[in-house]
Amino acid sequence: MTTIEPAPLIDVIVESPQWDAACGAEATVRGALAEAAIATGKDFTNRTLAVLLTDDASVRRLNAQWRGIDKPTNVLSFAPAPHMNDHPGPVQSLGDIAIAGETTAREAAEEHKPFDHHLAHLAVHGFLHLLGYDHDTGSSAATMEQLERVILARLGVPDPYLTHEPAAPRSLQQSRS
Repeated sequence: MTTIEPAPLIDVIVESPQWDAACGAEATVRGALAEAAIATGKDFTNRTLAVLLTDDASVRRLNAQWRGIDKPTNVLSFAPAPHMNDHPGPVQSLGDIAIAGETTAREAAEEHKPFDHHLAHLAVHGFLHLLGYDHDTGSSAATMEQLERVILARLGVPDPYLTHEPAAPRSLQQSRS
């Protein structure tokens, strides 16, 4: 019998009204992150994660402040601040993810993908960054991308890298956290 590990408590904050038009965005994010948590085989009991569904202007500010890149990107991941989890009590933060609405919609359209598929991919991508995965080298990119493929396939989302020639889509290479 397979044991399903508990997913983290996910707080989705919808900051931009444009996400209201993206029917089911919150459910898409929650489902993608729950599946990602299961696929990693880790126990996320008493772990929290915040996801900010925002606009390009907000992500641009975050990107400029924390990465020194003054332009929007699709997804940013922020590990907890040092000592943030040094408090008494069982609940620990995994970190935060911010997803830019306009960039997500534009990329989905350009890549001829359903919006919810691209959103699920970005949520999974951001989550894996919080767990320490990256795409800085060919081998680490291959490992991360393969895990993304497995998670997304379990959600019924086709391989997001089939139409891309580089190891990672240009937009995801820019979104490194």
